[in-house]
Amino acid sequence: MSAPGNLVSTLETPLRWGDMDAYGHANNTVYFRFFEEARITWFSSLNVGGPEEPTGPVIIKTSATFLKELTHPASIIVETYADRAGNTSLDTYYLLKDAKTGEVYSEGYAKVVWVDRTARTSTALPDTLRQLAAR
Repeated sequence: MSAPGNLVSTLETPLRWGDMDAYGHANNTVYFRFFEEARITWFSSLNVGGPEEPTGPVIIKTSATFLKELTHPASIIVETYADRAGNTSLDTYYLLKDAKTGEVYSEGYAKVVWVDRTARTSTALPDTLRQLAAR
């Protein structure tokens, strides 16, 4: 399985015991937290969108396809891909994989819109992100 766009970041992290639910596997909300952590870590590495900045990201649409049950203990890798860049938005995709075997647990998506935090309106996507996008 592959994600559209350019691979822009890889994050390795463990599945924590507290990420499990009563059914004995990672709760579906945890996948979105992994995608979020990967995205924020990537933005931070580029010095864009930090909480002290006047502009930053807002997610307007997100989705996940759950392909394989994720259970503790596990070490995972989240790959982040940047695809289509618009004037104010960026399509991002995620693959959540087993760090040892490379098996894919989940595929994810988030549409990021860049906003002016004071005016509370969309604003131009940073050139740094635009340049990393596939299209």
